[in-house]
Amino acid sequence: MKKIILLVSFVFLSGCYQTSASLVGPAYTLGSTGNIYQAGLTYASNMAVKKTTGKTPSEHISLYAEEKKEEEKLKKSEAKIQKEMADYLQSHIEIMRDKLNLKNKL
Repeated sequence: MKKIILLVSFVFLSGCYQTSASLVGPAYTLGSTGNIYQAGLTYASNMAVKKTTGKTPSEHISLYAEEKKEEEKLKKSEAKIQKEMADYLQSHIEIMRDKLNLKNKL
């Protein structure tokens, strides 16, 4: 019974995490190190970043990771296109050499 209540609570309260995400890091810091100054500094810097940019530091990190992933996809597709073009040109060079060799033999 407790598991069902806990699961339902997580489902309904999952939207609250976004607004309280700035508290998760400092709370973890305080709990793990016991250093209240470090936790306060972490909280203050998170709030300053959010107030300045409108995004939390974790949102910045996730957007940065997504941008890097897109850049890698683009690089891979460009490399694939370049390889296909090189293969195509190489095959046509070989065909033209064969044709020129046939003309020279005649």
